[in-house]
Amino acid sequence: MSEGAADATACPVDHETRQAWLDQAKKVKAPEATAPPPQATPTPPIATDASHDLRQNMAMMSAAQRGALDTFREISTIPRAVSAEGHDAAVNTHTPANNEQESGVDEKSGNWIYPSEEMFFNAMKRKNYDPDAADMRTIVPIHNAVNEQAWKEIKAWEKGRGSEACGGPRLVSFMGQSKELTPRARFNSILGYSKPFDRHDWIVDRCGTHIDYVIDFYAGKNEGKPGKSLNFYLDVRPKLNSWEGVKMRAEKFWGL
Repeated sequence: MSEGAADATACPVDHETRQAWLDQAKKVKAPEATAPPPQATPTPPIATDASHDLRQNMAMMSAAQRGALDTFREISTIPRAVSAEGHDAAVNTHTPANNEQESGVDEKSGNWIYPSEEMFFNAMKRKNYDPDAADMRTIVPIHNAVNEQAWKEIKAWEKGRGSEACGGPRLVSFMGQSKELTPRARFNSILGYSKPFDRHDWIVDRCGTHIDYVIDFYAGKNEGKPGKSLNFYLDVRPKLNSWEGVKMRAEKFWGL
């Protein structure tokens, strides 16, 4: 498969997002990490320990595979939105410039497919970044596991809001905005708390209606204990750019 063909089947992870996760993978090796923001907010950061997923993925890799970049691509649990004509909904959506073009989908499940270690590495090299091949064995499993957690939280937001009638929510597209702080993250940073190391904007299809979500990714404290070094905190919520988003956030705040 050519590099162009590989890019065409990769999940839409833009290069700024790749760099943000590469930087975070390097920080994981450091003895200390900054603390997450305060949890005194309507939708506080959600803790997820990705170390278990990382250990499972590493255990499945043979010694030979660990010596080189893996070409295996994990199929996500995230359904991809398609149009009524059977084409990818993302194709007909005006995606941002930093969202990578791609058309890959698992034919059997209809789910998004994550990039392999090799694809992640090569994409960064072509953009003149300086990735370390060894870091890919850490960054890719963590990236995949945390995105799975993000989708789990989105499904919790979407539960009971009508998507069950058409098989559940589906992801239209997502992009990284690692250099742009959300209002909440900016406010917390003014108070002296750490900034998120990454931000994603996801568009979710709810039976034909698009709901915009924003996700702030925070790194928790590295406790230096086995199985406790890869803690991440996700702040997942609908954007306040629509009445539906405002309604959902208000109901969450009041416990409705």
